[in-house]
Order: sequence, then C-alpha cells, then structure tokens
Amino acid sequence: MPLPPFLLAAADDAAGGGSGGEVDPRAALLDHPFPTVPGSVPILPLRHLVLFPGVVAPLTIGRASSRKMLEESLTQSKVIGLFSQVDPRQDEPTIEGLRPIGVAAYVLKFVRQDDGNVAIVVSVLERIARRQGLPGAGGLRAEVEVLHSTPPSDDDKSWQATVQQLRDSAFELIRLTSEAEDTAGNLVMSLQDPGRLADLLANGLNFDLEQKQHLLEELDVAKRVRTVLGLISAKLEIARLQQKIQKDVAAQFTDAQRRAYLQEQLRTIQKELGQNEEGGGAQQAEALRQRLLAAGLPAEVMAQAERELKRLGHVHQASPEFSLIVTYLETLAELPWDKLTPDNLDLDRAQEILDRDHFGLAKVKRRLIEYLAVRKLNPNGQGPILCFLGPPGVGKTSLGQSIADALGRKFVRVSLGGVRDEAEIRGHRRTYVGAMPGRFIQELRRAGSRNPVMMLDEIDKIGADYRGDPASALLEALDPRQNHAFVDHYLGVPFDFSQIIFVGTANQMDPIPGPLRDRMEVIELPGYSDKEKLEICRRYIVPRQLKENGLSAEQCRFETDGIESLINEYTREAGVRSLERQVAAVCRSVGAQVARGQTKPVTVTQAVVHSILGAPRFVRESELKPARPGFVNGLAWTPVGGEILTIEAIRYPGKGAILLTGQIGEVMKESAQAALSLVKSRAADLGIPPDAFRDTDLHIHVPAGAVPKDGPSAGAAMFTAIASLFSDRTVRADLAMTGEISLRGQVMPIGGLKEKILAAERAGVTTVVIPKMNEKDLADVPAEVKAKLEIVPVESVDQVLALALVPLKPAKKSK
Repeated sequence: MPLPPFLLAAADDAAGGGSGGEVDPRAALLDHPFPTVPGSVPILPLRHLVLFPGVVAPLTIGRASSRKMLEESLTQSKVIGLFSQVDPRQDEPTIEGLRPIGVAAYVLKFVRQDDGNVAIVVSVLERIARRQGLPGAGGLRAEVEVLHSTPPSDDDKSWQATVQQLRDSAFELIRLTSEAEDTAGNLVMSLQDPGRLADLLANGLNFDLEQKQHLLEELDVAKRVRTVLGLISAKLEIARLQQKIQKDVAAQFTDAQRRAYLQEQLRTIQKELGQNEEGGGAQQAEALRQRLLAAGLPAEVMAQAERELKRLGHVHQASPEFSLIVTYLETLAELPWDKLTPDNLDLDRAQEILDRDHFGLAKVKRRLIEYLAVRKLNPNGQGPILCFLGPPGVGKTSLGQSIADALGRKFVRVSLGGVRDEAEIRGHRRTYVGAMPGRFIQELRRAGSRNPVMMLDEIDKIGADYRGDPASALLEALDPRQNHAFVDHYLGVPFDFSQIIFVGTANQMDPIPGPLRDRMEVIELPGYSDKEKLEICRRYIVPRQLKENGLSAEQCRFETDGIESLINEYTREAGVRSLERQVAAVCRSVGAQVARGQTKPVTVTQAVVHSILGAPRFVRESELKPARPGFVNGLAWTPVGGEILTIEAIRYPGKGAILLTGQIGEVMKESAQAALSLVKSRAADLGIPPDAFRDTDLHIHVPAGAVPKDGPSAGAAMFTAIASLFSDRTVRADLAMTGEISLRGQVMPIGGLKEKILAAERAGVTTVVIPKMNEKDLADVPAEVKAKLEIVPVESVDQVLALALVPLKPAKKSK
C-alpha cells in the first residue's frame, strides 16, 4: 500500500511538467544500503523544493541541461547532488545561485517520457555542502563534503520524553489527517533514529521553503527535533479544531434532517385529518424559515423568528393574525442583516468626485476628505454624525450623494421636514392595525445594504405633538454608543445602525434640540459669492438646463453679461436654486423659438434676458441714496443668507419717548435702547444740544415689516442712525455696518460674518465696518469678495462714526 501524501515526497524540480507516479519508499526508508558519496558529484538544481535524507521522491526533469547531465553522469555513478535554487525564477543557475547545503541522492530509476521529459526516482542519502564548482560540458558539477549530524545524549530523560512526544504527536496528526493511518503510524513508530524521524516528518510538513532549508541546514539533532515538534504541535491544534467543527456541522445537519422528517410527518397527519387545505400554515412556515436562514439573522433575532414561526404553524390561515405574522417574518427576511457594501477609500478619487459635483466649498471638501481619511485608517471607528448647515440651494443634499459615490455605498434620503410622529422614526407596535417599521428600517430594506449613507434632510424642521417627539427618537439612532442595537417598535429586536454614515442637513441650528445638536458635528455651508454663482451657472446649471429643455450648446449660448444679469437683477439668494429657475425660464423661451422652426442660434445677453424675463426684479440698495440724516445700511443674517438691513430713524416733537417698529424682537429693542443711551451720554462730543432729547420723540423703523427681526448685531447701525439724526449729518450711502455695542462704546463681535459680507457685495456697497474681534473670520470670505470691498475692523463707536458720517459742510460766510 502506498504511503499517504503526508510522508511521500512526490515533487518535481519545477523546470518541467508534473510530479511522477506513486512509489513505495518503505524499503528505502528503513533498510536501504547507503552508497558512498564521492568527493565530487553532478548537481541537479531544484525549484520550490527541499528534500531530506531518508525519503524517496519521484522528480520530473524539464531542463535540457539537467537531462543532459543525467544521461552523461548516470553511466559512471548514480549518486547526484540536489540543491535548491536561491532564486527559483532563474532558468540556468550557476553554482553560486544554489543554496550552500543540499543532499546527496541515489537514482533508483530513470524513465524517458512521451513528452520529451525525463522522470527519475531518487533515494536521498545524506546532507552535503558544496565547496567548489568544477568545469564541465555536461551541466553543473561541484566538490562536496558530507555533513554529519550531532547526536544528543540518549541517557537524558528529558530528551527521550521529547522524542516520544514527537512520535505521539505525529501519530495523532496522521490519525486525524491520513486515510492510511495504520501503515503511516507503524512507520513513525518503527523509526528509532530521532534525526531520521525529524527529517521524515519535516519533509511532509506544509511550510515555506526557507523554514525547510533551515531544518536541512540544522546539524544539531536535538534542535531539529524540537523545531519539528513545534510545527507538528501547531498543525495538530488546527487538525483538532477542524475535526471539532466537522462534528458540530454534522450534528447540526442531523438536527435539520430530523426536523425536516418530523415536519413531513406533521404534514402527513394534517392531510389525514383533512387540515392541509384549511389551516396550519406549516408549508408557508417552512418556506419562510428557509428565507430567514438565508438572510443571516443574528441568533437573538432568529430565536424571535422561530417563536413566530411556531405560532404560524398553529394559526388558521383565515385568521387575521396569520397575515400579520407572515408580513412580520417577511420583513425580517428582507432586511440586510449581513449585507455590507465594501468601502472605496481612495482619497484622490473622492476629491475628484467632490470637485466634479461641487464648485468651491474648499473648507467643506477638506473636512469631508479628513472624515474619509479617518475611516480609511480606522474602518471600525465610530465617526461623528455630520450635519451640513446652510441656506437653501447651496448643495447640502447633493454633498451627501457625493459622499456615497466616493465611498461606493448606497445612498438613501429620509426627509424629516414636517415629521411630527415618533412612529415615523421608531415604527409602530405590531398591536396596531396597519403597523409598519420606521423610516430608517424601510429605507434599509429598499437599499439592501446595512451600511448606506443616510441623508437626514431638513433635520431642523422636525415638529412635536401629542404623538411624541421625533427629535428625541433620533437620539438613539444617531448616538454611536447606542445605535449598534437600535430597536424598532415594529421589529421588536435590535438592528445594528453602527455601520450607517448619517449625514444631516439644516438651515438653522436654533430649532434643533440641544441633546440632538450635541450628537452632530456641524459643517457650515455659507452662501456663494457672485463670482462663484457665475462659475456654477456656467459649469453645472446651464448644461443641465439645456439638456432638460432639449437644446444644444450651439442653439443657445449664455454670455457672461447675461448670466450676471440673472444673478444681480432677477435673483436675491445665498444659493443657486432661484438662479436655476431663471435659467430654465430663458431656456424654455429659446426652446419655444426653436420648436417653431427658428434655426438661428440664440446668444443670451443682458438685453435678451430683459426681453424674456421682463424688467429687473431687484435693485441694489446702494442705488437708494439716503435722503436725509438717520438712514443707515445695516447687515443681517437670515437662514437663507445675508441681507442688507436698512435702519431708519426720525424725530418729531414730543416728550422724549422712543417708538420701535418693523417686527423687532426683544433683543433688538434692547439694542435700540442701549444705542439711544449711548448717544445721550456722548451728546456733547457729537455736538448735540443737551435739551435735544427732552422735547423730542424718536421713531426707529426697520423696513420689511412683515419679516420678524431680532438679534444684537444691529446695535452699531442703530447708534449711527440716532447719532446721524440728532447731529444732522448724513451717513455714507456706500457703507454698511454690523456689530453689537456696549454701554462703554465698544463694538462687540457678531455671528454670520461671511454671509453678511456677501450680502454687502451683492448690494454694491464699497465699505463694510465690522467688529475688530471678528477679523479672524475674514479667512472664510472669498478672496475676490475681499478684493472688491474695503473691510474696516473697528473697536469703538467713535471709529464707526468717523467712518460713517459725512463731514459737515462749512457754513457760507455772509457778505
């Protein structure tokens, strides 16, 4: 009987075809008489192979030089040298390209094959070391020296125990992995020489060539035996584990077979009782069980499903509960419990996608690349929940789509605007009629993946009523410490949300509850400058609208002045949504002309825009010159971007009262009171008569009275308006200002500086006065906007008045 592959060395030198046939090496291993190794032998290079003394191996010779060497040398001596190549890729290695230590082998058999190759069977004799190569026309030849192993002391009891442990371990490994365990086991037990036993086992172990070569070069038998014992022990642990797994699988398979047999018996009994057509649902339950097993449910969820399946098997099909259970189990089976989309974390590709889909937004793109870089370095980390904050139309939702495209993940969008029912997030309990899972679970089922990019759109517009608070229901879903076990009321079992990338969008942060806001990292997307709008219109809006309206670039071409007219005269926004509507209106008008048969291309200029859209809708505030003292251009932040806020003040005979109109909030009213007090305290410095406030009432009005206004940032503008009114000096029409004031006359910092400066640039003013402490925020303002404006940081109201008030004209001398 041939030996198992564990002990039989059947290989080739990798220069030719496959391995040789089976050879029974038992006689050679035990009683083969060793021929004398001469001082010089022909050398046969081996690729990907190391042989050990005491084994018999068939080799297929493919190299022409090796075949020629064997044909010439075997007529004189059947002893050859076998050395492994240092570089297996070398076709014709030199003596220096071989390992320093190899083996001497005796050629037992030489056979010519039909394909031109030669097969030999060798019996490996001893370890040898090559000394010096010898010249010859018949292949490689070298002087060699036989190497003798250093035997250990047989009297050492520890050594004897080590050898016995090696035999026992090898015997058990053979028993677990070999079919011919009796023959192989007897062979291991019959070998008395520990060195020969270690060589035999090392030859059959599956480890890399460097380790085998190290064992071949190891002449200390004790070290060699201990090294092989360690390798055998490692393989033995793996074999034991594999056997245990096979037994467990076999046991489970047996249970499944037994359950299927019992189910078949149950169906037969039901058929005999006449219940197969009217009740039970056993067949449908079994079909659902197979779907649930294929879905890869966690153990806890599968246990819940088994309980429902057991109920289904005893519920009549006409019962309403039957369809409820089936719907529930189908929902479980359709969810992506173990389906994950692999991430593409190529940061260069992500940058290309972001630049392709969005113009500008350099700070936002840099933060998103950092976010993706952290996920690349720590895929299992819990990243922050991003929330894009900005006015409408700046690209918040499309940024979420770009993140999904960059990662290669599915993209789902959950619109939260107007949601007032907590069940929209957590789902309905199954006790209710028409119960269904929450929006998150429904979107995951549609996506078919457990790790999509989920966009929570308009998160600041969630409401609350008697049905609960949806914002509070979001706390568990968005908390990285809790969402690995999010429990939907409909499912009643935990679902892992930790792999989902949540991205929120909002126009303002104030309506978002504090605990929810605390779970998100806010990334602000301010409005676009006119130059950015121009580029966005050229690159994205115009090509998209031409395509949607069936026009080609040759039929309709937008000039720069035409786009600028749309931006300045027909839109007034921070984003580009209204701009796209106006471009669409122009394209529709041109499309109507083309549809009527006009073949002449249309060039959209400012004049063409006026002829299509009519008179301009917006006029720059800078063209509305203040007619008299008390009129100041302020700057305001709104959820849809910055705006020019005109402050108007008049006085009339009265008793020193102050009237505030224009839907002004409490904070702005207090700013007006502080501004009036500050002007009164500085009346002498401003040249105002002391009794000017005693018999005069003051009326401060902020136009656009239908729009509520609040906040402290209009303090500087109100102070300037009152000072201008009472000192009878007008304010520069090309200047706008923002800043909170204190009773000491300091100008305090404000928020939303970038949006306010962009509003000033859109309005056509030339000078903007800002608080000194907001100077650091100018880094976020586009360079082209700062180049158009004179931005003056100030610390006190005295500096504001020096910049804003027009100098008094000298009085004319009377003749």
